[in-house]
Amino acid sequence: MDGEQHQLAATWPPPPPFWKDFTPENIAAIEERRKEAAERSGEQDVSKVRLDGLPRELRNLQPPAEPDNGEWRVFGNKYTLQDELPRLEDGEIRRLFPDPEERDQDGKHFDRATILKRLAKSLVLNFLELAGLLATYPQGAEDKITDLRDLFINFHHLINEYRPHQARESLISMMQSQLDRTRAETNAIRDAKDKTERVLEGLGSLTIEDHIHDPTPEEDDSYGPDADAWALLSD
Repeated sequence: MDGEQHQLAATWPPPPPFWKDFTPENIAAIEERRKEAAERSGEQDVSKVRLDGLPRELRNLQPPAEPDNGEWRVFGNKYTLQDELPRLEDGEIRRLFPDPEERDQDGKHFDRATILKRLAKSLVLNFLELAGLLATYPQGAEDKITDLRDLFINFHHLINEYRPHQARESLISMMQSQLDRTRAETNAIRDAKDKTERVLEGLGSLTIEDHIHDPTPEEDDSYGPDADAWALLSD
């Protein structure tokens, strides 16, 4: 029981010890140092100032510098400052469609939709072949599984080439929605303004003295010469 409790308690690791350095006093001290360094160097953006010779309690408050080669690793995975789609050849995967450098060289447009349809048909065909091999000759299914893996990875890789286009179209759609909403709000404000102006014009044309002396209008008069203004107010 004690061992089980100890195992559950150790599921989440404790926070790194340098969190204790982020005290209000240390934050104020490093901000003051940054401002002084920015004034000496003439840097407008204080966040870009790098400080040297910091005491131990302030070292962890300064973010690490960007890697010189633009690459770093997190949990075993490599990341780059310039995010690019990795090549299939880097993962030792067979390329089943033309390389980007070889496309459109013959004057024909590279149609991704057509290639995706072909890959989808090939996936169905290879899956049926795999099912037949597993029923008749299971030892020979390894090559077919490799073919299916290559087809799936090529299919996914080709879809990922649409990501920049998808991001651009999503941004266009979002900006268009904001523009339409702003236009609708502007039109509503203009309509309210026009209605308010009409009401004020009607109020300005009222003859109050006449209604004080004769508050009961004639039946066929319909409020006399101010009928339009009264109609606006009643609406």
